Formats: sequence, structure tokens, C-alpha cells
Amino acid sequence: MKELLVATKNEGKIGEFRDMFSKYNISVKSLLDLDESIDIEETGTTFEENAVIKAQTMMEQLNIPVVADDSGLEVDALNGAPGVYSARYAGIEKDDNENLQKLLNNLEGIPESQRDARFVCAVAVARPGAATIVKRGTCEGSIANEPQGSHGFGYDPVFIPKGASRTMAEHTSDEKNKISHRHHAIKQIEEWLKTQA
Repeated sequence: MKELLVATKNEGKIGEFRDMFSKYNISVKSLLDLDESIDIEETGTTFEENAVIKAQTMMEQLNIPVVADDSGLEVDALNGAPGVYSARYAGIEKDDNENLQKLLNNLEGIPESQRDARFVCAVAVARPGAATIVKRGTCEGSIANEPQGSHGFGYDPVFIPKGASRTMAEHTSDEKNKISHRHHAIKQIEEWLKTQA
């Protein structure tokens, strides 16, 4: 692989992938570099399925290697919800505050000891004429009773990583990047890349 597309417009994600792939002399483009927008319906029931759908659909359209990820929050007391619906938990508009409020409402009355949760990230690498690679990273933790902190986005203000006393939104970007689910998934992709060299 000399070049690949990262299927996102999120500059933080693009930077993370670019940092990793540059070590292997692979240049990275993103959806910000494309003239046309590609709309993909995520119909999978798991993070892995959605990451593969995104990566393979774009790879087939553009005929270059594509990296795509899908991520979200799983809460044990809610049978794994919001799961793949994390971004649109409270409705199709993808409103972070409403999603957060719905989550806290659904956990009302559930004691601290039963609020285990994890952030999950699945990363897929689709290449023309080769098998698609999928890796999963997780960050274990629990859900706080109320939002704290102003860093991050999504469910970060109520997610307390295992072994920490602060929410993800109270961690700096550097601290978060070292323990995040995406970081763990990207590390696994990097281990795979080393075997390709």
C-alpha cells in the first residue's frame, strides 16, 4: 500500500491515522480531499459490520485501499445499548446532549456498581483484490450519575475509564488518546501493518 483513504471528515481521526500510516510511508487522504460526497447507509448490527460496509463500499467505488471505523458505547445494564445506535440514540438528528440525557434517564436508579460500560471501536482496512482486515479496540469503564468535564464529545462527559476518577471529558486530549478505544484498535492495525512490511 502506497496510499489509502480514511473514510472520515473528522480531523482528529484523520490526524491519528495519518501519524500511524506515515511510519510505513503510506500517504493518507480523507473524505475532505474528495470532490464528491459518498453517502453510505450503515445497516450492520455490529461495529465490525458497519466498519466493513463503509470501507468496502468506498474501496469498490474508488479502487484504492480504504480505512473506515465505527464506534460507540455499550452499557451492560442496558443490554449493550446504545451500541451501533450511539450517535442517533435519541433520534436521527445525532444530538450529543439529547443522547446523553436519554442514557442517564435510562440508567436512573441503577446503582454505581451496575453501571459498567465500554467504548468500542472497530477499524476495517479494505484493499482491492485482498481480504478485508478488521480489528476491535475497547476502553472499559462505567457511567457517572451526571456529566462532568468539557473536553471530548458524545458520551465522554459521563464515561469514567476503569481505574480513573475523572470522566473522559475531564481528561486532556493526550491523556484520552493513550487510553481510547480508537487508540487500541489503531494499535492492532499497526501490529498487522508490521507483518505486511
